[in-house]
Amino acid sequence: MKLTVRETVVFAMLGAVMYASKVIMELAPNIHLLGVFTIAFTVVYRKKALYPIYIYVLLNGILSGFATWWIPYLYVWTILWGVVMLLPKHMPKKVQAPVYMVVCALHGFLYGVLYAPSQALLFGLNFEGMIAWIISGLPFDFIHGVSNFFCGILIVPIVSLLRRLENSMRRD
Repeated sequence: MKLTVRETVVFAMLGAVMYASKVIMELAPNIHLLGVFTIAFTVVYRKKALYPIYIYVLLNGILSGFATWWIPYLYVWTILWGVVMLLPKHMPKKVQAPVYMVVCALHGFLYGVLYAPSQALLFGLNFEGMIAWIISGLPFDFIHGVSNFFCGILIVPIVSLLRRLENSMRRD
């Protein structure tokens, strides 16, 4: 996965866009575009989408502190990336938007479940404690999943824009 200079710059900017979008949307808890960007970047850049995703994760740690809350970030976005990588590359246009929206929503609904094992290990929770932690976060996961579903409508337009930009760069 060797990168060109152009790819390095593009991925750095995309990671920064992810971080900036998170900061801008912090006023609305659990409503953000991170799943949207993760899916869109994965659809367009495939394996190389890990670069902007982990630039975002690194920026989060640098600018918000490398604390215990940050550790699950090392894998929760990779899980979404992996699910998208398993989707067919050439889905019919009619099903792309609904599929991406559902995947984005599922990641939001399951965010607490994905986050919980790390919390359990870091804070010494037994299985029952981890389940209680998940249950206490269900209202937030509900907001997260529903907002991810509706924000997911932006995935196909972002994918189209990125592909158009990539094609125009290749021609130059």
